[in-house]
Amino acid sequence: MGSNTGVPSPPWRKARKTAPLKPQLSQDLIVETGLRILDADGLDGLSMRRVAQELDTGPASLYAHVANKEELLELIYDMVLGEIRLPERDPSRWKDQLREYAREMHRVLTRHADVARAALANVPTGPNAVRLGEYVFGLLIEAGMAPRAASLAVDRLSLYISGDAYEASLHYARMRAAGQSDTEAYIRDFVRQIDAYYRSLPPDRFPHITAHVDALTGEGGEARFEYGLDLILDGLQARMP
Repeated sequence: MGSNTGVPSPPWRKARKTAPLKPQLSQDLIVETGLRILDADGLDGLSMRRVAQELDTGPASLYAHVANKEELLELIYDMVLGEIRLPERDPSRWKDQLREYAREMHRVLTRHADVARAALANVPTGPNAVRLGEYVFGLLIEAGMAPRAASLAVDRLSLYISGDAYEASLHYARMRAAGQSDTEAYIRDFVRQIDAYYRSLPPDRFPHITAHVDALTGEGGEARFEYGLDLILDGLQARMP
């Protein structure tokens, strides 16, 4: 028999429309979609309904894979932590490796709008969070720090990194609300306003602020993060046996 390829259908037959196949719903797909929404619109734009719309399904179908928005945010946070690269532990270089880890974690968190907020209200227990915790905790213990002190150090260091990244995300949220996309222009304008306000204060009541406005507003976010990180690492070094 010959092939029917290329032969038109008779006009009395209705052409069947083939619907595009939807990807099979899974927890990973839901989390990946949630992360895309979070990056684009921030935490306020993330909801189970919005994820369902993006996946062309109903919200009820998501709950078989994710309990609620809080769990979704925890899963998104752990997925983001999976982007953090870790070198092999070297206790003889514990301070340098902690610095590298802190910079890497800060870089990853600031790439994703608002995701650092997930770390501030919960104790992260996902597989990637535990992987990072084991790395830092083990590094300090192998370098000679007592387990209790190492535990507190891990907690404080993580809080510092997440808090700084979350503060940056608040500025991005303001930018989105104002319809701005130029980060450098936004920061310059923000600092300019603070600078002008400090200079307008009466010097007799605020002599130190008005005399050192450049020192107060001169450093950018990266320099401030590095200064705080130095304080923490130098403090840990002073307590290391």
